[in-house]
Amino acid sequence: MDVNKGLGRYVTGKRGRWVTLLVWLAIAVVLTLALPAVGDQENNNAANLSDAKPSVQAAAIADKEFPSGSSVPALLVLHREGSLQPADLEKLQQLTAQWEANPLPYQTSIPPLHKLPMPALQQQLSKDGSTIVTPVLFSKEADTDQLKESLDRLRADMNKTFNGDLFDPSARGAEDAISARITGPVGIQVDATGLFKNADVSLLLATVLLVLIILLFIYRSPVLAFIPLIAVGFAYMVVGPILGWMAREGWITVDSQGISIMTVLLFGAGTDYCLFLISRFRQLLSTERDKGKALRLAIFGSSGAIAMSGLTVVLSLLSLLLAQYGAYHRFAVPFSLSILIMAVASLTLVPALLAIIGRASFYPFVPRTPEMIAERARKKGKAAPPAKPTRQGFTGRIVVRRPWTVVITTLIVLGTLAGFSSRIEVTYDILSSFPKDMESREGFALIGEQFSPGELAPVQVIVDTKGEAIDLKSQLSKLPYVAQVSEPQQGQHDPNIIAVDVSLTMNPYSLEAMELIPQLREKAQSALHAAGDDAKDRVWIGGQTADQYDTKEAGDRDTSIIIPVVIGLITLLLLGYLRSVVATAYLIGTVILSYFSALGLGWLIIHYGLGADAIAGSIPLYSFVFLVALGEDYNIFMISSIWDKRKRMPLRRAISEGVSETGSVITSAGVILAGTFAVLASLPIQVLVQFGIVTAVGVLLDTFIVRPFLVPAITALLGRAAFWPGKHVEIAEAEEPLASRQA
Repeated sequence: MDVNKGLGRYVTGKRGRWVTLLVWLAIAVVLTLALPAVGDQENNNAANLSDAKPSVQAAAIADKEFPSGSSVPALLVLHREGSLQPADLEKLQQLTAQWEANPLPYQTSIPPLHKLPMPALQQQLSKDGSTIVTPVLFSKEADTDQLKESLDRLRADMNKTFNGDLFDPSARGAEDAISARITGPVGIQVDATGLFKNADVSLLLATVLLVLIILLFIYRSPVLAFIPLIAVGFAYMVVGPILGWMAREGWITVDSQGISIMTVLLFGAGTDYCLFLISRFRQLLSTERDKGKALRLAIFGSSGAIAMSGLTVVLSLLSLLLAQYGAYHRFAVPFSLSILIMAVASLTLVPALLAIIGRASFYPFVPRTPEMIAERARKKGKAAPPAKPTRQGFTGRIVVRRPWTVVITTLIVLGTLAGFSSRIEVTYDILSSFPKDMESREGFALIGEQFSPGELAPVQVIVDTKGEAIDLKSQLSKLPYVAQVSEPQQGQHDPNIIAVDVSLTMNPYSLEAMELIPQLREKAQSALHAAGDDAKDRVWIGGQTADQYDTKEAGDRDTSIIIPVVIGLITLLLLGYLRSVVATAYLIGTVILSYFSALGLGWLIIHYGLGADAIAGSIPLYSFVFLVALGEDYNIFMISSIWDKRKRMPLRRAISEGVSETGSVITSAGVILAGTFAVLASLPIQVLVQFGIVTAVGVLLDTFIVRPFLVPAITALLGRAAFWPGKHVEIAEAEEPLASRQA
C-alpha cells in the first residue's frame, strides 16, 4: 500500500495541513456571517399531523363553521384553601370586565363573568367552593412567544388586582391561602417551549464540560482533550448556519427539541469518530519514527471504518424522512447532516490538527518507538528501559478460549433484560413530561381534584346532519365515560353541521381517553338515523384527545415502516463492506438484541428507579434508530480490525488482537457517547430524560457486552463460516509473517 497517496497526503502535508485548517476556518466564518443562525429559525409550533388526519380535518371545519372555536384556550384556575370568598369572585369579575374592555395581547374573547349575578357565579365553583376555572381565549395565529407575552400580562393584572403574587409556588397549601395557575392548551404550550428554550445553553455547556472531563481522565493529555472538541466546534459552526438557511428557505423545519438532541449527538458521536483515528495514530507512533507516516497509516487504516460508520448513521437517520409524524420527520435532516459533516471533519480537520501538533498532541505521555526511547535514555546518561512485553488483553483471550461460555452468558444477560421490554407502558400525555411543580401541571391537577379532569380539554364532536333531526347531546351523554356534553352549536355557513363539546370523566391526555375516540366516532355515526354508507364521512372528532389519538396512529405507522427500512439499509451496507452474509446476520441480530435489552433495562430504571408509570410513546422509535445505527459503529470498527488481521495471522489470534486493539478506544468512545446522552437526564423534560437514559444504557450495553464479548465470541465459534460466502484462508502460526508478529 502507498500511504503517500490519497486523502492522508493532502490533509497532512506541510502545506496541506494549514490549507485544510484555513479552509475549515473560512467556511465556518463565512457561513456564520452569511447565513441565519439555526436558533433564530426554530418553529416550536410546527404541525405534527398532516391535513389528511381526522383531527386536523375537524379543526379546519371548526375554524370555518364555529369561529369562536377557532381560538385556543388558556384555563385560569383560581383556588383558595377552604373556600373562595365573595370578595375573591368580585375581583375576578373586575378582571374579566377589564379584559373585555382592554383585551390582553392576542386575546379573542373572555367569558363575561362580570355580567353574572353573584349566585350564578357561585354555581360555577367546585363542590367544596374552593376553586373556579375560567377560560381565556387567544388567537390560534399567535406563536408561543406572543402567547407568553399575553400570559405575563394576565399574571401582572391578577397580582395587581389581588394585591399579591398568586403564582408564587408557595402560594398554595397554607391555610386560607389564595393562588392561581394557568393551564389548558395555551399554558401547556408555553411551558413546554420554555423548558426547551431554557435547556439549550445549559445542555451545550454540560455536554462540552462532560466530554472534556472524560477525555482528560482517559487520555490524561490536555492537548488531546481539546482536539476532538475543536473539530466538533467547527462542525457545529458549519451545521448550524446551513440548517438555519434551509429552514429560512422553507425546505426543512427545525425546533428546540431537535436542536437539543442534535447537539448531544454531534458531541457524542463526533468525538467517537475523532477517537477512532486518534487511537490508531497513537498506536502507530509507538512503532513509526516518522510521525507523518504514522498519521498517514492511521488515516489509511481507519478511514474506511469511519466512513462506513458515518454512512450507516447518516442513512439510518435519513430514514426518518419516511415518517408521517412531523416531529420524527423534522429530525431527519438536522441529525443526518450533523453526522455527515462531523465524519468529514474527523477525516480532514482532525488529521490536519494532529499533523500540526504531532507527537505533542499526547503530552505529557508522548508515545515513542523503542529506538527513540533508548536514544532519550542515552542522552540523559541512563540505561534504556526494558521493552514492555506485548500481551493480549483479558477480553481478547477469553472470547477465543471459551466462546461458548461467553455467548451463553451474554445471551442470558441480554435476553433477561430484553424480556422486561414487553412490560413497557407508553403514554402520549404531554403533562407527564413536565416537572410536577410546573404551573400548567399544577393547574391541571387542581382541575382533576375539584372538577372533572376532562374539562381541561373537551373532545369536540362535529356531524353533518344533512337535515336530519338528531339528538346528539343525549346520545353521547349516555356513554359511561362522558361527564358532560355541551349544547349543540350550528355552523355559521352550513346549518346542517352541528358540534358539541364532550368532557370525559378521565384525564383527556391519557391513553385510556385516546382509545375512546373510535367509540365516540361510532356513536356519533349511529346517531345519524338516515345515514347511509357515507356516515363515516359525516363525523369529525377534534380536540387534544383526538389529536393525540391521531399522533399515536401516525407513530405506529411510522414505526412499522422505519424500523424495517433501517434494518434493510444497514444490512445492505454491511453486506457491501464485509462481503459476508453470515457476519452481517449476526451483527444485525446482536444490535437488535441489544436494543431490546436497553429498552428493558431503561424501563427498570425509569419505572422502578424514577417512579414513572409510563414512557413517552416516541421513545421506542427514537431509541431504535439511534441505538441500532450507533451500535453498528462499534461493531464495524472492531470487525474491521479482525477482518484486516486475519489476512496476516490465524483467525483466533486475529480475533483476540482485534478485540484487544480496539477495546480501549471503543470503551472510551462508548463512555463519552453514553455520557453525552446521559446529560439529557439532567433536564427537567421527562421525554428527554427517558430518551437519554434508554440511549445511554444501550450504548453501554454495546460497549461493555455486545462489542467486546458477544460479537467476537460468535465469530470465534463460526470460524471460517463467519466469512461465507466469502473465503477465508487460515494462516498457520508457522506461516505468519514476522512483521505481523512484531506489530
